[in-house]
Amino acid sequence: MKDKMEQETIEIRPKDETWDEAETQEKTEIQDNVEPRESVEVQKKNEAPDEILLAALKLFSQKGFFNTSLTDIAKQAGLKNTSAVYPHFKNKQAIATQLYANILDSLSASIDDIRCKNPKSSGQLRGIVDLLFKLTDDAPDIMRFLLILKLDEFLPDEKSMLESPPFIKIHKIIQSGIKAGEIRNIDPILVNAYFFGIINTTLRFKLTGMLEKAADAYQGQAWIAAWNVIAKK
Repeated sequence: MKDKMEQETIEIRPKDETWDEAETQEKTEIQDNVEPRESVEVQKKNEAPDEILLAALKLFSQKGFFNTSLTDIAKQAGLKNTSAVYPHFKNKQAIATQLYANILDSLSASIDDIRCKNPKSSGQLRGIVDLLFKLTDDAPDIMRFLLILKLDEFLPDEKSMLESPPFIKIHKIIQSGIKAGEIRNIDPILVNAYFFGIINTTLRFKLTGMLEKAADAYQGQAWIAAWNVIAKK
């Protein structure tokens, strides 16, 4: 459609038509002076919610929810003052709520992708472990938000992580593994607790500085320990 429109425009213009150079230059100067400014302002406005969320994630993860103010978030996001936050979020809790939803949505999509690529429950769990360890190294603030902060203290109306879509999908993976004979035939909730108890404890040790090396250095041994607890032998 775009090529067709461009072609029609070219055909409409007479071949011998000349343009007033002064008028063309004037139009160009107006565009240079007006359009870029408007574009930058629109772009900044569109980017503001993401910048606020990123700033809040960093501060919540490092200082805690209750020790972080809207003023802190606005400053971290590069905004002039807190009034620039209100068009996007009514308060600090609304920011945390959106942040939590975004993280869970991303995790859920990643788990869907892992399930599509791995037919067996063991492979799916291994993919999820790979994801969590990679996030711990590459995006530690996200993992601190999920594993270190006490979410129920400032998001009391939100479902717990165990009731969220990503973990419901993990529960189904475990159930499939039990049915296929890969995982021990015990209550899936206990399987989840045994398996992710080891994985999450390892990640918490890394996030709190108890383990000095990169998370990747501990991934293999954490996987072996966690899988051996639930694997049907």
